[in-house]
Amino acid sequence: MSNTLIDTHAHIFSHEYENDLETVIKNSIASGVTKIIIPNINADSILPMIELCDAYPGICFPAIGIHPTDIESSPVEQIKCLEKELLKRKFIAIGETGIDLYWDKSNLSNQIVALSTHIKLASSFDLPLIIHSRNSFQETIDTIVTHKKSNTRGVFHCFSGTYKEACTIIESGFLLGIGGTVTFKNSTLPDILPLIDLKNIVLETDSPYLAPIPYRGKRNEPAYIKDIARKISDIYTISIDEVAKITTENANILFNF
Repeated sequence: MSNTLIDTHAHIFSHEYENDLETVIKNSIASGVTKIIIPNINADSILPMIELCDAYPGICFPAIGIHPTDIESSPVEQIKCLEKELLKRKFIAIGETGIDLYWDKSNLSNQIVALSTHIKLASSFDLPLIIHSRNSFQETIDTIVTHKKSNTRGVFHCFSGTYKEACTIIESGFLLGIGGTVTFKNSTLPDILPLIDLKNIVLETDSPYLAPIPYRGKRNEPAYIKDIARKISDIYTISIDEVAKITTENANILFNF
C-alpha cells in the first residue's frame, strides 16, 4: 500500500496498552498509519490522553470532550474543565460527545445539555465534533440541528445506521466514521456504503474496542485500520490505495492537519 492511513478514533491511552504502547505505535506506523486521533472520555482521562500525545507528537493528536455515558447531573459545570484545557493548548477536535441511550435513557435531558455545550465549544474554537450516537440517532441529530452554527462540522463516530440516517448526517455537514463493524458478518454497511460517495467517509478503529475480522473479540489497535480499508476497497471495488488516498484526504480536510 503506497498511501498512508489515518485512524480518526482510538483510545490507546487506555490501561490495556500500558505494557506495549510503544510496540502498538510502531505496528501502526509499519501498517501505514501516520496519524491517530485520541479522544479522551472524561475529566480523569484528559491527562493520560495529553501525555500520550506529547510522547508521540506528529503521530497522536488530542481531541477533548466528555463521553455521554460519563455525563452527570450538572453537565455545564462538568464541561467547564474542557474550556480551561482548550485555552492552554491545541486540540484537533471536540469529543467524543453525543447521546447514548443504550445504557441509560433516564439521563437524556442532561446528555442533550452536554451535547449542546460541546457544540458551542466547537463553534467557539472552530473545531470539528466527534459524535457518539448509540441508540439515539434522532435525538442526536435534532440537537445538532437546533444548535448548528455555520462552522459546525465533524464525524459521526462508529456509524452503523441506515442509508436515510447516513444521508441526514451528510446533509448536516458531517462525515461517517467507519470502523471494524463493517467487517462483521451481520453488518448492513456493505449494502449501504456503495450508495454513499467515499468522500463522505473517514476510517477509525475505536481501539481497544470493535476489532475487525480477523481480530474480532481481541484488543483492537490502530494497525488494524488496514483491514478496515481492505474491506472498504472490496465494497467499492477500488484499490486499497485509492481508499487510503480518499479517506486520508477527507480526514486531513476535516481535522485541518
